[in-house]
Amino acid sequence: MAAKPTLHPRNQHRGGYDFERLILKNPELEGFITRNPRGQMTINFQDGAAVRMLNRALLTTHYDVDFWDIPASYLCPPVPGRVDYIHYLADLLTEGNGKKIPRGPKVHALDIGTGASLVYPLAGQHEYGWAFTGVDIDPVAIKSARQISARNGLDVKLIHQKNANDIFKGVIGPDDRYHVTLCNPPFHKSQAKAEEGTRRKWRNLGKGNSAHLNFGGQNAELWCPGGEIGFIARMIEQSVNCGPQCLWFTCLVSKKENLKPLSRLLKKAKVAEFRVVDMAQGQKTSRFIAWTYHAKRQRSFDARKPQL
Repeated sequence: MAAKPTLHPRNQHRGGYDFERLILKNPELEGFITRNPRGQMTINFQDGAAVRMLNRALLTTHYDVDFWDIPASYLCPPVPGRVDYIHYLADLLTEGNGKKIPRGPKVHALDIGTGASLVYPLAGQHEYGWAFTGVDIDPVAIKSARQISARNGLDVKLIHQKNANDIFKGVIGPDDRYHVTLCNPPFHKSQAKAEEGTRRKWRNLGKGNSAHLNFGGQNAELWCPGGEIGFIARMIEQSVNCGPQCLWFTCLVSKKENLKPLSRLLKKAKVAEFRVVDMAQGQKTSRFIAWTYHAKRQRSFDARKPQL
């Protein structure tokens, strides 16, 4: 992969993929290596097995993950972009920590829709040592996440959310406190829309008209009623009830046009502050929204003893 200097300055993948290093740590990756027209090492990103092996190599090499595997057809997220989100969250939290990056297990993060891959807790614990709670509505994803956590000797608290309409209810207990929540929400409104979006992606790349998902994904990972904006709107509405228990709520927003209606919803929720944080991964631009119910003077916390 070519260098991506637009990634966060602390992102280990700014220099691109060092395939020789990756192969040394994960010899199986060599069987998936091809050469691009310039003779550089790469993989076929249309091949789901190759993408999965690359992810395993990246997590093993850069994040000290000894075991990583996910069930067939489950979402295999691109690691560099996911890690970027973690680094920008760390920047967000520095504001309440004397401009110092908060590190260690006293910093509590809640991953909504943690998925079978457990990628955010894996990256966040390695880079900053934060304590993670992951929640998902899919029992298979939770089982996979528990296996990854256990086989790597990690202590990620994992919760199976049995009511798909609830985001925080049944997850954030009356005595729980979190410094930040994070989420990569379902993007599409239906399975048909998800398949249409995949075909459009491959056409734009000049790769035909396939609905094949090289990064995988189950229904709950790819679509939900109301799509991205419906999910985030529900998240904002439900965050009001647990606002005092979390310093910052955040969520990725894929569609830029969704920012305006979401901003109106945040104003209606009477949050103390909200902002949009832009991120860039090469030619792709992404972003997340962040909102808090705590006034600025209330946001200071000691990373050794969190007080919200």
